[in-house]
Amino acid sequence: MKKPYYLFNPGRLERQDNTLKFTPRDEEGNEGQPRFLPVETVDSLYVFGALDANSAMYNFLGKAQVSVHFFDWYEHYTGSFMPKEYLLAGKVQVEQVRLYTGAKRRLAVAQLLLEGAAANMLRVLGYYKNRNTPALGPIMADIEQLASGIPATVAVPELMGIEGNIRQIYYGAFDHIIKDFDMGGRSKRPPKNEVNALISFGNMMCYTACLDQIYHTQLNPTISFLHEPGFRRYSLALDLAEVFKPVLVDRLIFSMLNKREIQGNDFRYDLNRCLLKESAGKKFARSWDERLKETIQHRVHKKAVSYKTLIRLECYKLQKHIVEGVPYKPLKMWW
Repeated sequence: MKKPYYLFNPGRLERQDNTLKFTPRDEEGNEGQPRFLPVETVDSLYVFGALDANSAMYNFLGKAQVSVHFFDWYEHYTGSFMPKEYLLAGKVQVEQVRLYTGAKRRLAVAQLLLEGAAANMLRVLGYYKNRNTPALGPIMADIEQLASGIPATVAVPELMGIEGNIRQIYYGAFDHIIKDFDMGGRSKRPPKNEVNALISFGNMMCYTACLDQIYHTQLNPTISFLHEPGFRRYSLALDLAEVFKPVLVDRLIFSMLNKREIQGNDFRYDLNRCLLKESAGKKFARSWDERLKETIQHRVHKKAVSYKTLIRLECYKLQKHIVEGVPYKPLKMWW
């Protein structure tokens, strides 16, 4: 089975027959023990350190359908190498553009995406409210009130204003759930503390996971509905990530911090920002992979599906809506 691999150390990536050879380097430039990865087992690569690789290497990765996601020293997502869109279809792209340019149709999809995100936030908060955190009740009521106004919006910018307000209230609940750390409100670029650093890191992982699954459909990842398409970004992945961040990222953060799997000494401060040390990055990446492999019993398909598959199914639902007009129903946690 294919899986993602995480390269936290700087190093050199080479091809050796049908195997990837990664040779790490330390801060002094000394090479360590090479790591060999059979290419047929690699789904994607996450690169957090400087990587030496030539065009022949990327040509090999492209033919093997391996995506590569890059992050800088400050753990910001900087871009992706994506193989040629082997499933991209002209008809789907035409219909996707047509939906985006039709103001009413675009707004309808954007509203549904935000409704799904809000429902999943409420589901997460409800889980902890029922576990002796009654202070979450008023916060949930405020989110419900804001979400009730989603159908009445008449433009996407107005909808994004509601999204921002919902997020602000939702993040205010984190200090009631997390035991040993204070969030004190959402801060990003740069994250000011440990909780915000984890949120930023986890959101980037969710974004790239959505991007990888979009790639395996006929959707164009640059044409979105809730977020405005822009230059050099895959904005459809941002749309889908809104639905999945509460399900995948936030629950994982709560669990890891409250179980003390990640502690204060797993972070570092650089100027005015808080960042994950390599130890925390590795712990989170390992738990993230395990999370994506977890399964639930699907109510429609009547079988166990993984969270990773749920993202793919969400892409298919959106594609069927775009091409066939099948009503889109966003994922809302029922478990």
